[in-house]
Parts: sequence; structure tokens; C-alpha cells
Amino acid sequence: MSEAAPRPIDRHLFAGFLRQHRGAAVAVAGWSLLEAVPALASGLLVAAALDRGFLAGRPAEGFFWIGLLGAAMVFRALMTRTLTPWLGRLVEPLRDELVTAVAAGAVHRAAAGARDAAGAGVARLTVQVETVRALVSALLRSARQLGVSLLMAFVGLAALSAPVAAVTLPPVLLTLLLCAPRLRVLARRQRRQLHAEEQLTAAAGETFDGIRDVVACGARDRVADDLSARITDHRDAARAVARAASANTLLVSLGSHLPLLVLLLAAPRLLDRGALSVGELLGATSYLISGVAPALRSLVAVLGSWGVQLATVLRQLSRSTPQGPHGAAESQGRATSPHTPRSPELSLVNVGYAYGPGAAPVIDRLSLDIPAGSHLTVVGPSGAGKSTLTTLLAGLAAPDSGRLTLGGVPVTEVDRAWLHRAVTLIPQEAYVFTGTVRDNLRYLRPGARDADLLASATAVGARALVDRLGGLDAPVGLDGPPLSSGERQLVALARAHVSPASVVLLDEACCHLDPAAEERAERAFAARGTTLVVVAHRISSALRAPRVLVLDGERTAIGTHAQLLDESPLYADLVGHWVAAGTP
Repeated sequence: MSEAAPRPIDRHLFAGFLRQHRGAAVAVAGWSLLEAVPALASGLLVAAALDRGFLAGRPAEGFFWIGLLGAAMVFRALMTRTLTPWLGRLVEPLRDELVTAVAAGAVHRAAAGARDAAGAGVARLTVQVETVRALVSALLRSARQLGVSLLMAFVGLAALSAPVAAVTLPPVLLTLLLCAPRLRVLARRQRRQLHAEEQLTAAAGETFDGIRDVVACGARDRVADDLSARITDHRDAARAVARAASANTLLVSLGSHLPLLVLLLAAPRLLDRGALSVGELLGATSYLISGVAPALRSLVAVLGSWGVQLATVLRQLSRSTPQGPHGAAESQGRATSPHTPRSPELSLVNVGYAYGPGAAPVIDRLSLDIPAGSHLTVVGPSGAGKSTLTTLLAGLAAPDSGRLTLGGVPVTEVDRAWLHRAVTLIPQEAYVFTGTVRDNLRYLRPGARDADLLASATAVGARALVDRLGGLDAPVGLDGPPLSSGERQLVALARAHVSPASVVLLDEACCHLDPAAEERAERAFAARGTTLVVVAHRISSALRAPRVLVLDGERTAIGTHAQLLDESPLYADLVGHWVAAGTP
């Protein structure tokens, strides 16, 4: 597992992204300036058409300047068409980076023991990431064009008449200053709406996943009331956003007309003093009516909706990375100064764990010592918490109560890099990555020699499979031949055997192998001095282990096979069930 933490999703991600795609960003900026040529030249061309053409008695020259304005509009359309592909070169890679950052953040948070609501994670990876992509695309198309056009309109206005620019610029700046606090209010309400959306998605997902239990327990009304309350919260949050946006729109609408009003009030004095010609007045009016006013309205509206929504979604997404504002709290209290355990000895004292607030504990007040190099088999009925126990021992989840230590160090305080090297968990569904056999076997030990890989494959009984596939260079995964469930388990077992792990947790990791292959794999790990914890699939796994843990709440017991047959009725029943089923 890679130890590099994902970057937080905030403005730093955008800064790094723009540096990485500097060429596309520069091209977008350059084409944007060319696209804004009509906004820059429109008022100047209108003034020239009047003062130098029609009012001077030279209509042909007047039509010439009007023709130039039309040509500028055609030029703008061509620039927009040229610019569009460059926008795609920024938007689509950004979406890919966001998906990578969110997925990596979820993996790192899970590895740190954090427990996220599945619905919230799905909302981040789908709805919110796609929202960011759509918003960035819309802002690049609209806000970029409007901002550049507004700037160019004022540059053209200043070039046309400095006095007019001096009297019309202050109202625009005043409007922007008044809108800034409103945007912050809107952002807060957007954050509340997104939080309500995540809570609603999570609650709905949990309800639909457990709908049979809800019906069986007669909890339909209570669950419906809870969902209705969350729907109401989301509705109220959406309405609050709409109210704030409407107030902002009204303010901007009034402010965008103020520069034109100021110009009309000042026009008689400017005309009388000769500071402004009739053509310049009409050109300035053209700038304000067709350039400044609509650009200002649209720009603030876009920033107040899409811009605020983008900032809110990015802030919400940043919480999914370990560096986010709640990263420390969501790492289940992990110490800021990690420790390296003295040995791979595991100890549990009154450990409890439940899947969610108010849920019945899956592991309840469990006390257990697993000395370094020992071999323990875990048995119990379905749902007794066997897989949960391996998850806790691997440090992938933190206990809700009690104390779980590794080499005398609380598992939440163990250095994560050391933990990932020292503890390996193999689940029932084994993973085979696309690549070569060599890539798969040395995934947990990148520097392993080919001789080590082959030795481990031989030890766990996977050598025949490696030879049949074509050796260490043979492709597997999507590029290779299909592998059976048992063959995938052999690959995972060989990968764990060659790793530097001193604690190996086999969660029914041999269930698709025959009994002889399972015995060979378990003995291979025991022979290398590994602390071995096996969730049993067959009675033979319990017979091979010096100690057996029977896990089932208050009936939990630990001892040898012979002791448990006499002392644990549950274990005797399980053994009888295995024997009756013909499971060796």
C-alpha cells in the first residue's frame, strides 16, 4: 500500500493543476483576450462612426466603422470556437484528479480507522465531483468571458473618455463591494445545503440497504419520520440558498443600472464643457448598455451561484482527505507522534466494537493475548464478528471501547508505515491486480528477488500455478487468462508469504482451496515464525492450531481443541456440524 497521502482538495490543488497544465492555461488566457476584442472596440467604433462619419457628413466612413464592428463580432465567434477545445483540456483532467483525490482520501481514511457513511462517500465521488466538473466548465465558459469582457469594456471606456470612466467606475466598484458580504452568506447556506444532502443520501442508503430489517422490526414509521426530517432539512437549506441568491440578484440588478444613470446625469455638463462629443456619449452608452451592465449582472450572478457552489463543494470534498479540517478527528484519535512497536505481540483488553451509534456490539468486552509467533484459529457462527476481529487486529478500524495494543503500543498510535509492512490481512475474496505475476507477488515487498518470489510460491503451493501461467513475466488480471477463486487465493497467499509481515491474518483466505492445499498454506506461514490468526473455514484449521478462539458474544471461549470440546457447547456443536457436513 502506498504511504503517500493525497493532496487536500482546495485552492492548492487548483494551483498545482494549473502549473501542471500551464500550456493549456496560457492558451485559454491568450484566446480569451482575443475573444474580448469586440468588447474593447465596440464603443470606440460606434463613436468613430458618428463623429468621423455620419455627423461629419461622411456616411461611407460611418458605414466603414460599423462594418469593422460587425467584423469584430465574427472574429469573436471564431475565437470562441478555437477556444472551446482548450477549455476541455483543462476541465476533463481536473475531473480525473478530483476522482483520484477523493478515492485516495477514502482509502487513507479507511486505513486510518475512520468510518464514513457509505452514502456520503458515494455522494462525494459521484454527485459532488461531477458538480465540480460541471461548475468549472461553466465558469470557464461564462465567468471567464464575462470577466474579461467587463475589464475590456472599461479599458475601452477609459480610452474613449477618461471623465466618463471616472464617473461610471465607482458605482461598479460599490456594487462589487456590497455583493462580497452577500456571497459569504450564500456560501454558508450552500455548505448547509450540501451537508443536508450528504446526510439525506447516507440515511436513505442505510434505510434501503436494511429495508427488510426495518419491516421485520416494525420500524417503518420511525424510519419514515427520520427520513422525512432529513428531507425537510434539505428543503429548508435549499430555500435559504434561494432567498440569499434572490437578494443578491436584486442588488446587482440595481447596481448595474447605476453607471448608466450617472452618465446620463453627467452628460449635459460634459457636453457643454466639450469634454464629451455626441459620438463619444453614444459610444460610452454602448459600452455601459451592451458591455458593462450585462457583464456585471451576469458575472456577479454566475459567481454568486456557480462560484459559491464550487467553493462550497470543494470545501466539502476537502473533508474527505486526511489533511481536511476534520482529518485529525476522523482518524479515530490517532496520535500525532506515531510509535514503532517492540514486537508483533497482540493484546486485547475488554475490546468492544459496533457498526454505528446505538448498534449492538459485534465485539463485546473481548480480552485476548496473541503472543508473537503464535498460531490462533478463530471459529464461530455467522455474524459473530470473526471478520470484524481481523479488521481490528489489522488496524483498519479502532475499538469503540477497551484497549488493543500491538507490541505494547495502542493500535491507533502505531506508525502507519510500520503497520502496513508488519501486518497483512488476506480476505476471503482475494485480489489479483492487472500486471504480471511478478508485480502481484512483490506488491508488498517491491525489492523482492525472483528467487524469493518463487520460494514463497512453492511454500504456499502456488508454484504449479505460476509455471502454468508462464512464469513471473506472465500477465494476469485483465491482461491475462481468467483465474478461478482458488487460484486468486493462491496468488494472494504467495504475495503475503513473500512480504515482510510478521502478523498474517487469514480471513477464510483458503476457503476455495482443497483441504490439503489449505493445510500446506497455513503450515507455510506457521513455519516462517509468523504470528498467524486464521478464521476457520474447516474443522481441520482448528485441529492444527495450538489455541482456538470461539467467538460468540457471552459464549466466547478460548483453549485447545480438546478443552473446548468439553467446556464449550457451542464449539462442540460447530465441530459436530462440520463433521456431519463432511468438512475435514
